[in-house]
Amino acid sequence: MAKKPDLPPPPYLGLDPEAAAAKLPHPTDTSRFAKAAAFAARGRDDLARRGYAPDGKKRLRKFSSWEVTRYLIPVAPAHLRRVLKNNPDLPQGEGIGGSRWFTLEEVLRLRAHLAEAGTKDYLPYRPKGLPAKVVAVANFKGGVGKTSTAAHLAMSAALDGYRVLVIDLDSQGSMTSIMGGEVPDEWKTVFPLVARDYARAVAQENTVRAANGEPPLPLDETLSAALETKASDVIQPTHWPNIDVIGAQLNLYWAEFQIPVWRMGLRQWPLWDALGNFLADDGILDQYDIVMLDTPPALGYLTINALAAADILLVPLGASFLEFDSTGRFFDMLYSTFASIEDGENSARRAAGLDEVKFEWDVVRTLITRFDTGQQADLANVIQAYFGDFMNAHRQEFTALVGQAGEQVNGIYEADYRQFNRETYVRGREAFDRTYAELKEILIGSWWRDAQMARAAE
Repeated sequence: MAKKPDLPPPPYLGLDPEAAAAKLPHPTDTSRFAKAAAFAARGRDDLARRGYAPDGKKRLRKFSSWEVTRYLIPVAPAHLRRVLKNNPDLPQGEGIGGSRWFTLEEVLRLRAHLAEAGTKDYLPYRPKGLPAKVVAVANFKGGVGKTSTAAHLAMSAALDGYRVLVIDLDSQGSMTSIMGGEVPDEWKTVFPLVARDYARAVAQENTVRAANGEPPLPLDETLSAALETKASDVIQPTHWPNIDVIGAQLNLYWAEFQIPVWRMGLRQWPLWDALGNFLADDGILDQYDIVMLDTPPALGYLTINALAAADILLVPLGASFLEFDSTGRFFDMLYSTFASIEDGENSARRAAGLDEVKFEWDVVRTLITRFDTGQQADLANVIQAYFGDFMNAHRQEFTALVGQAGEQVNGIYEADYRQFNRETYVRGREAFDRTYAELKEILIGSWWRDAQMARAAE
């Protein structure tokens, strides 16, 4: 009988301190961080341009007639061909024969023509006179797929015909990169709009102080400049014709330090309303159908603003114990934070005879992302059982299409299906199509309920 070979010892045994010390670099000072950041920035720009055109700008690809009739407009291919033949003024697409390719702008024109001429609902549902729905994607654990989920839902809605504003609240700026935004400094983020909300509160307080003969609160240069800022100053178009973005960059993180300082200067300023106020005051809720908020992985002041402004809250998590545990703690912190705001504000409001503050959301849903059916089904079932009606029915699988598209800084809807086999493409799309289908059902159900309530109140 052959003797089994001896296994080598574990690599962490027998290490020599002197040899280990010889491998160490010189002590690292703060300037090395700057060097690492510069290298990373250079690499980030290089990698980002993999999903860009040669001139450095992102371009949205064209969509084939197969995709148009399969995914974008509910019409038979033969009917679309007849419509194009009978209406030569409509976009005819590129190519000859049955294979034609259309820009999304052209698809939107075709959709509008079919809606005007036909009896089907070719345009997505949104009752007239009702505001946009604000959707926040949040969890204070990183790596759970917040940005990927928010980006793909925004793209899904745009393909469906909705007008979408994406707001990146994460100073890492990943959503901004996906959308091709360029943000030179914090004045092209939401920062000046939050500052404007505080500056308006100060101006209002100073009016009261002047009437009482009291000295005014100071309005520094930043706040004075913020008073002149409008949402249109920070909104950028993207390579999607019906998606705009308010981007983010590293300096946006300064808001997390500045907001509490402002609150200390004026205790009656409702800091959690700043984001919701500019959405309403600047007409954003009328200009768009959906506002998608991508939040940082923390329950900071920007996330609190996003949650307070949201109608719908989506909480992504992976099917692991740690992410389940972290998400439970996230909900605990949400309860503590918003209940304390309600308690603190309402005691004073009751004394003054004012309406009480009450936070409500149309729907809150958790959704499992990066799901592996073969490895995580049992734990996903357990998570589903505990979260109950808080959980989306669909589990968002990680597929080859998701991974390959991500390498090019693209969403799966931006990936050309000709680069994949048909099965891979269809399966990859389905992962996000089904997630969007659940969100769309929430959207149209919430709008319908709002419309019924509005009629009842007339």
